[in-house]
Amino acid sequence: MRPDTIAEAVLAREDVARFIQGSHGLTSDAARTRVMTYLEELQTTQRYELYRALEYPLYPILRKIERVGEQQHYAVEAARKGRVVYASNHRSHIDYLVEPLVLDDAGIRPPIIAAGVNLFGGPLGLIHKHVTGALPIRRNSKDPAYLITLKAYVSELLHKHDLFYYPEGGRSYSGELKPAKTGLLNACLDARVAGLTLIPVAVAYDLVLEDHVIAKQRVKRAQKAFSREIAELVRYAVGYWSRAFVTFGKPISLAGIDAENKKTVMDLTRHVRQEIGKQYKVLPTAVLAASMKRSATRAELASRIDGVLETLRAADANMSVSTAAEVLEAATEPLVTRNIIVVEGGRYRVRERNVLRYYARSLSHLLSPPSSMH
Repeated sequence: MRPDTIAEAVLAREDVARFIQGSHGLTSDAARTRVMTYLEELQTTQRYELYRALEYPLYPILRKIERVGEQQHYAVEAARKGRVVYASNHRSHIDYLVEPLVLDDAGIRPPIIAAGVNLFGGPLGLIHKHVTGALPIRRNSKDPAYLITLKAYVSELLHKHDLFYYPEGGRSYSGELKPAKTGLLNACLDARVAGLTLIPVAVAYDLVLEDHVIAKQRVKRAQKAFSREIAELVRYAVGYWSRAFVTFGKPISLAGIDAENKKTVMDLTRHVRQEIGKQYKVLPTAVLAASMKRSATRAELASRIDGVLETLRAADANMSVSTAAEVLEAATEPLVTRNIIVVEGGRYRVRERNVLRYYARSLSHLLSPPSSMH
């Protein structure tokens, strides 16, 4: 289905046709103009044969990240049976690059990625619009014309493509797994695609490339120009190396779920968030960060790490380490090199408190009582 035929299908939908007749204080002509403007913005082209070529212009950053896929068989099987919606946590701008490549590494057809509209300026915007087929999302728009058009477009798109989206919306600036939003999930349910399944996905990094930048803000206050964000990424890429774990969870059937039932949709949204949280890979840097106080000897820190590991095991977390010795061995050097902690005379001290807390909070959904998931 070409983008223009998706647009035709959108315009033929009852909810869109009703809106275009004039509503929400708009004349029919004004409503139609607004819908057509948004439709043009949403239209996107995926050129799969160029997909792998993306690695080369981005090689300076991607070569510093070792991709590790886990449980891809869930995605392989789901994609074989029918349409798939992937729902992932959102840590970094690198997510958009790493997660589709992990799917491609496993021979899984590429989904359309829902990305913030701010990512569509400049050269990367052209790549998103004409190669990866990313879908530009105006995350905080309250315009009914936009919300109706977006919902209809996603619903029609799902009949011919898989979709990859981030329920949290933007990246987590605090480090923790944020509450999930319902908008795109609603659109997926509204599509009524037979056999549609949702796969929870979690992405975790030893070190997040833009950690210093977003940890200082903690809460996103204003959207920076993406060109400025890219410049910051390049600056923090000096001396950077990390693993990126992309873990797929068991498929969740979306069949028969009523998009109009708000309680059902909210319950599903919480369930999806919970499943993403379970898949999240527990890495040494996060464990050390969650165990660290302002200053500690190696022995004191090891004792606290043991306590954190015990809590994580009880939560049935997706562990990459099992002992305090392993955590200290794997996490000390990266955090020191990243200028987040300093080790002098056998004593660990915090150098960048906000950044350390950012990593510690990435495990808060596993270390806190289950009620915090709601």
